[in-house]
Amino acid sequence: MTRNKINDILRSDQTNYDVIVKGWVRSFRNNQFIALNDGSCMGNIQIVIDLNSNESIIRKITTGAALSIAGQVVASQGKGQKVEVKAKEVTILGECDAEKFPLQLKNRPSLEYLREIAHLRFRTNTFGAVFRVRHSLAFAVHKFFNDLGFIYLHTPIVTASDAEGAGETFRVTTLPFENTPRKEDGTIDFNEDFFGRSTNLTVSGQLEAELGAMALSEVYTFGPTFRAENSNTARHLAEFWMIEPEVAFNDLEANMDLAENFIRYIVQYALDHNKEDLEFLAQRLVEEEKQKPQQERSEMGLIEKLEFVCSNKFERITYTEAIEILLQSPAYKKKKFQYEVKWGIDMQSEHERYLVEKHFRKPVIVTDYPKDIKAFYMRQNDDGQTVAAMDILAPGIGEIVGGSQREERLDRLEQRMNEMNISTEELYWYLDTRRFGTAPHAGFGLGFERMVLFVTGMTNIRDVIPFPRTPKNAEF
Repeated sequence: MTRNKINDILRSDQTNYDVIVKGWVRSFRNNQFIALNDGSCMGNIQIVIDLNSNESIIRKITTGAALSIAGQVVASQGKGQKVEVKAKEVTILGECDAEKFPLQLKNRPSLEYLREIAHLRFRTNTFGAVFRVRHSLAFAVHKFFNDLGFIYLHTPIVTASDAEGAGETFRVTTLPFENTPRKEDGTIDFNEDFFGRSTNLTVSGQLEAELGAMALSEVYTFGPTFRAENSNTARHLAEFWMIEPEVAFNDLEANMDLAENFIRYIVQYALDHNKEDLEFLAQRLVEEEKQKPQQERSEMGLIEKLEFVCSNKFERITYTEAIEILLQSPAYKKKKFQYEVKWGIDMQSEHERYLVEKHFRKPVIVTDYPKDIKAFYMRQNDDGQTVAAMDILAPGIGEIVGGSQREERLDRLEQRMNEMNISTEELYWYLDTRRFGTAPHAGFGLGFERMVLFVTGMTNIRDVIPFPRTPKNAEF
């Protein structure tokens, strides 16, 4: 017989049939009742064993032990479950030293502690739910774009470009740390390196995706990106996943429509396919909110917030309008903002969250940012001061999507690159798309972990990626 998934057994009303279930012990009480979980769902299946079972077997049934149970599914005699498994044979697949096992689930370990044992935290209800939701969101990303006819493009992980010119990249090299080859002027001789030039881990697949869009019309990337930003906040990772569609012939308006529809789709997919997990995470969030002062508590529950996003159009305002709203806000007048507010600033999370959570009470798309705070590739507006950029701001997080119509005019793009000291020679291949059959096009980037953070209601981005990479931390 093949293994039966616990999820399938719990979802079925059928009884009186033989099964083999395998999983890990969540609890064992009265030497008779085992709560077994195999990760396929939130719920455990109750295993009922014979009180006269082999004593040596019973001694090995501890929290965390891996078991194989052959038995029969029967209607449950107890409360809390429709069915249970009456065991005929119990096999210990892997013993667990209960005294040394770091996950004593009765005590509900803190998230900070669980980050230290990330190799085991998958076994908790919280992280089981988070990573099942993460899986559904990832699947929904591919389904959304595939159903629209997009081409999934794998862009380089090792690259010679820094897409945004921020300089916060991880260098890739085979050169020795000692006796590094150098030129006469003392600089490193990258001619001796593996690729014959300086290379780094990618911070974005956007520039390469634009090349694909100029032939395939609609493409998207979904892959790992890296940023060597020395930041230890709850919103930053050194290794994270980005979704970056690029669409030929789209303008800023069409770009906003695509991004809004995309967010609604993947959130709805999670609501439709992860109801049990989201209900658990929602209740967990309620308990967490009780520890906060009344004024800091969320006005919406997790599921209510997700349903609200799916059923309401996003508010669309210009950057100039956003700054004016902030300047007129009670928070500004009462000096509650930590960072200054004036036209030309790069809005901070506190400003973004005010717009979303206090003023509009829904997701907001902000457009037409000052060109001086945006990347070189964004299309310049006729006013000479702003670019055709757009950011989507979400409750609890702030910016979740950043995008723009791309600058397709060669002369304007070269001028902007020169102003920002970005080498036109190094990026000749990017400029070639403007030389040979240029066309209007647009795209955006969505940080996948921030979307998982939003959907799960978790508050630290390190808790929505299996093994977080942060400054001074690269374990597991």
